[in-house]
Amino acid sequence: MILFESPKPLVWGDLDLPIFGLGADWFGDRFQPAAGFALAKDAERLWFLASHTSPALLHPQARPGKFQPELWKYDVAELFLADPKSGRYVELNLSPNGAWWSCEFTAPRVRDTARNEPMPDVQTYYELAPSGGWVAAMSIALDVLEARIDFGPETKGNVTFILNSPAQRFMTANKLGNGEPDYHLPQFFPTLQSKPIPDF
Repeated sequence: MILFESPKPLVWGDLDLPIFGLGADWFGDRFQPAAGFALAKDAERLWFLASHTSPALLHPQARPGKFQPELWKYDVAELFLADPKSGRYVELNLSPNGAWWSCEFTAPRVRDTARNEPMPDVQTYYELAPSGGWVAAMSIALDVLEARIDFGPETKGNVTFILNSPAQRFMTANKLGNGEPDYHLPQFFPTLQSKPIPDF
């Protein structure tokens, strides 16, 4: 999974990142229009960008920039980041309207009850098109990720989507095995590969 690096601070409204498309669901069935995502970082923050050109069904209590549990019951983009040494990982959910949620785990689906609060220093942004399409972004302070999961060159990660609610379709950027959709399989997450943002 590619993590683009920027030598200058990244700013919402001026993001110019290559977008990776997901055009198939968990089972390999075609999904159109494709969902898009990008991961990038500057000296201080990690950025997660997600988009889709179709209207989204939002959690009824989701408010822009606000922490909201159970976003996964509706349309959402998700970022997972894992420390392969400790087995710890974080799940970050991003609603199309900028609502968000976070949770830390000590093992697959085992919540860290000592850290049962929103991750600090998370900022979100979004834009909704008249057609219903959307683009949203989340930025997280790198020092928080370094403290929580030892974020660095060995970090593993994955991006997933749940779309087309209420008839939900599940998508993953990297194959996580067979069977029913299960995003909590950090043993299958690839290592993030840092690359400079290309000049367009």
